[in-house]
Amino acid sequence: MLNYRQLYYFWNVATAGGIRRAAERMHLTPQTLSGQIGELERDLGVKLFVRTGRRLEITEAGKLALARADEIFQIGSELTETLKASPPEEALPFRVGLADSVPKSIAFRLLAPAFKLAPPVRLFCHRDRLENLFAELAIHKLELVIADRQLPAGLGVKAFNHPLGNCSITFFGVQELVRRYRPDFPHSLTGAPLLMPTGSVRGELDRWFAEHGIHPHVVGEFDDTALLKTFGQAGLGLFPAPSVMREEVRRLYDVDTVGEAQDIDVRYFAISAERRLKHPAVMAVSEHARQNLFVS
Repeated sequence: MLNYRQLYYFWNVATAGGIRRAAERMHLTPQTLSGQIGELERDLGVKLFVRTGRRLEITEAGKLALARADEIFQIGSELTETLKASPPEEALPFRVGLADSVPKSIAFRLLAPAFKLAPPVRLFCHRDRLENLFAELAIHKLELVIADRQLPAGLGVKAFNHPLGNCSITFFGVQELVRRYRPDFPHSLTGAPLLMPTGSVRGELDRWFAEHGIHPHVVGEFDDTALLKTFGQAGLGLFPAPSVMREEVRRLYDVDTVGEAQDIDVRYFAISAERRLKHPAVMAVSEHARQNLFVS
């Protein structure tokens, strides 16, 4: 088993640039550090340093060990700061990864119930591409990933999909565009200026357009759905959004509905390392979504 004290000694020597400097910084004798690093090298079966003249140089194996040690002690430092700032008996850490294709408004609605728990939670939100979030979930840096598609079966990550709910898609626009394209919806969308999201929703929209023989004029594509709505508010095109957000989008962006694509089914998932949900915040998010948010 790896001796983390010896690894810590190695890390200090490597970052300080030599045994003598590290010894002064750690208030230890050079002989102590040298002996501990020698034991670590014997346990690992590799040389971490080689002496060139009077200089101590790190080997390729040492560089690899240093990179991993940096990660280990960075995590340890973050853990210390978290525990000092928020003792476990006062706040339960809740680390959530949000797929960048999930609208921020839906993410807020999903996570808000976690703040009503007792004891309270301390939320850490990280927004990124799904592939990166799945990697962090695999090493338990996240308790939950919220996504608009399931964890792929062949990805090699041991995690479980928990359906939160589904909804249709509604198209919105400023009044001038609504008056022009609401009649004969959805066929009126052929040739209509359209602002499109990326991600899995884009695939559902493209499928729906093909099934109905619709050929819109795509004038913009956006990773950020909030930015997409801002462009739509400026009248630069019609735009789609989950129907569960209908009233909120109308109110916040001063737009109206063109029509609803009821046969588009956008699904949302809570993906966790737990087959049976146990984390109280994850359970609160899942139950609220299924019982309140995604209800017709």
